[in-house]
Amino acid sequence: MKVVLITGGSSGIGKSIGDFLTQHNFIVYGTTRDPSKYLDSKFNLIKSDINKRNDIVSLINYVIEKENRIDVLINNAGIGFTGPIEDSNLDDIEKLFNTNFFGPIHIIKCVLPHMRFQKSGLIINITSIAGYIGLPYRGIYSSSKSALEVLTEALRMEVKDFNIKVTNIAPGDFKTSIVNRRIDSFDNKESVYFEKYYRTWKDMNSHVEKSGSDPIIVSKLVYKIINTPNPKIHYKVGTFFQKFSIILKRILPDLIFEKILIKYSKL
Repeated sequence: MKVVLITGGSSGIGKSIGDFLTQHNFIVYGTTRDPSKYLDSKFNLIKSDINKRNDIVSLINYVIEKENRIDVLINNAGIGFTGPIEDSNLDDIEKLFNTNFFGPIHIIKCVLPHMRFQKSGLIINITSIAGYIGLPYRGIYSSSKSALEVLTEALRMEVKDFNIKVTNIAPGDFKTSIVNRRIDSFDNKESVYFEKYYRTWKDMNSHVEKSGSDPIIVSKLVYKIINTPNPKIHYKVGTFFQKFSIILKRILPDLIFEKILIKYSKL
């Protein structure tokens, strides 16, 4: 049985993936800051904070000690972020990148020596369709996910000689708790950005609540990737419009695509 480690395994997409893989006879470990809140979890939850390097080292050592290997790492832990770039708090931005980018880098660095030793492994980075497009008032979040996308492309080539596969999954809007855990780094009603930002913020929350997809879709894709000998570099999963927007960006002139985004965002 393959051993899978999922960061952010207590809710949302991470929990769905963990439950699904457990049902299909994988040995699954997930991370959470407080396992005592999830005693009914179907798989092993380990106390770990992806922002704390000592926690990550302890986490990898624990799983290796228990199972003697890690076959699949799924970098799923992440937080959302909204706010106009000019008014966003720098401490909030740093917190976002620590969770969405630097945390995954550190856990990858800790896992790779073990995967090289066992001469096999798979790393799946959960990014976002937002990482392909600079979305107004979500530019900081989009940047963090875009950075992880590009990192994946480079890492694939660096580790290919060790039989280690690397890919990413870019989800669109899914019904998870990310809205509740999102950093809304802006509350200045006197700001010149407030009116348009607040309208965008409300529309975004309403869209996720009404149109967000079931995370099981991502779980099934993860299962498919694990059983694929040579995974693709990029996988996108979301509504037709969300995936089609990436194609439009590639084929349309930049200014035309920007006008479409402005109209869609009601700016």
